[in-house]
Amino acid sequence: MSKSSVDIGRRGSLQARGHLDSMRRSTVDLEVVIPAYNEATRIAGTLTQTVDFLAGQPWSSRIVVVDNGSVDETAAVVRRISREKGDDVPISVVGCSLRGKGAAVRRGLLSGTSRFTGFFDADLATPVETLTEAMTYLSDGAAAVIASRHAPGSRFVRPQQLGRRVGGKAFRVLTRSKVKGIQDTQCGFKFFERDALTAAMVQCRSTGFAFDVELLLRLQDNDASIIELPVAWTDGAKSTFRPFQDGVASFASVIQLQKATP
Repeated sequence: MSKSSVDIGRRGSLQARGHLDSMRRSTVDLEVVIPAYNEATRIAGTLTQTVDFLAGQPWSSRIVVVDNGSVDETAAVVRRISREKGDDVPISVVGCSLRGKGAAVRRGLLSGTSRFTGFFDADLATPVETLTEAMTYLSDGAAAVIASRHAPGSRFVRPQQLGRRVGGKAFRVLTRSKVKGIQDTQCGFKFFERDALTAAMVQCRSTGFAFDVELLLRLQDNDASIIELPVAWTDGAKSTFRPFQDGVASFASVIQLQKATP
């Protein structure tokens, strides 16, 4: 049997197991989705910190890691931490063969049934403690609560690289005409009320860099309330974002979205 056949079989097995994991998920108040691609080296720390925080909250929670076609031991590490910490907060892993963070987030969000759900990045650039304020707003009736690196009161704990600063500013100018009143569409921390999210997600088609933009646009089209929280954001030293290659892809995906939406 060829190596490629083994790899394909292994991926299929992981995805099947991920499907079973999602089917077994019981109802909780909040599901936290973490998209992950080759995150074996840091996912354990992220999960441990997240579990320790969630275990002390008054609402019941679950963590759902979406393995986005990783070729390292991401899924194995997640299952190990689940065995070690799952009694405090359950941890599930589901597979997503369609590449792209948007596809992974979509898979995680739509596979659950919790009243509140959302996602943040595996690097914990936004402090997990931000969930306390987010859940307060959601419980009070907000449809979406998103972290912002550019709303008044926000700050950068560690300065961004020049390429990311320049590209980010240009991207915000590009999206301003689509998503009104939102200072930062791309911060990787967004949480939602389930019904409002589902109504917006069924209209979304983007799976790449324009995913966040389109989701917020669809929420606004539905007159859903969006709260933007200023945060102390830490630029990940090991970020996988490539300012030039990914920047070009980001602009292309938003331009395509602009052509596809009124």
